[in-house]
Amino acid sequence: MKGCEFVANKKIIEHKASVVSEIKEKFENAKSVVMFDYRGLNVSEITELRRKLRDNGADYKVYKNTLTKRALDELNIDMDEYLSGPSAISFGTDELSIVKILDDFAKDHNALELKAGIVEGKVANQEELKKYAAIPSRDMLLTMLAAGLMGTVRDLSICLDLYSKKKEN
Repeated sequence: MKGCEFVANKKIIEHKASVVSEIKEKFENAKSVVMFDYRGLNVSEITELRRKLRDNGADYKVYKNTLTKRALDELNIDMDEYLSGPSAISFGTDELSIVKILDDFAKDHNALELKAGIVEGKVANQEELKKYAAIPSRDMLLTMLAAGLMGTVRDLSICLDLYSKKKEN
């Protein structure tokens, strides 16, 4: 019987090692990562959240905290204080979209609570994630920039028109 136990233990260890390497790979390839507590969400709410994340090129997965800690230790990332209780981890393809999605979702669903994340390679706590979520989207920032530039051009054209009329008189 001891031979069977050894084979079973070896398979379990190999499985855990593959999960740790999967977690490491996801952390390395993601532009942003957010850990959140999902307890209290029902199936339809989880489905809605997963759809919103998928629409923005992201998803989430639940890993055991011990395996996540092992992967983070190998990556020299210290997030131990946030690895208590069940956590889901969302991996994003850009810096802010998943932070905004999860923050907006948490406003409508009190059961979801952001714990921490990694944005631009730095660990961000719950308050910092809230600040990131308040930043306008890239499209909105470009629109604001264009509007500012248009105002400057308009003011310059008015000044030049007034100057030319003054010169004519």
